[in-house]
Amino acid sequence: MKNKVFFSALFLLFLIGNHTISAQNKTNSSPEIQRIIAKKRSFNKTYGYGYIIQIYYGNETKARSLRNKFRIEFPEVYTKLDYDKPDWKVLVGKYKTKLEADKAVIQFSEKFNGLIVIPLGK
Repeated sequence: MKNKVFFSALFLLFLIGNHTISAQNKTNSSPEIQRIIAKKRSFNKTYGYGYIIQIYYGNETKARSLRNKFRIEFPEVYTKLDYDKPDWKVLVGKYKTKLEADKAVIQFSEKFNGLIVIPLGK
């Protein structure tokens, strides 16, 4: 008797699990979901995604100096020197979310001031 109840319960759980997996597959294949995914991918190609931190905007000499100082203080963080006529930008880090970028700003603000979080692709 106990074996019948055990196997019945096991069979019932198998059916419920199988139905759940099947339902998830149907959701991802709906035309509406596919259209939204394609739209998001197109947006990311056009505008980029994520955030970067600007630590300086001004003349070239000071920009290069700050970039080198930043590399010494935080060697593991990505740095980029960007020319935006007539000034230079020092950009650091690449973050997927604004929250990650804001946490990094707190860490970097101990050594640098005037930090700005900028969305990538704009």
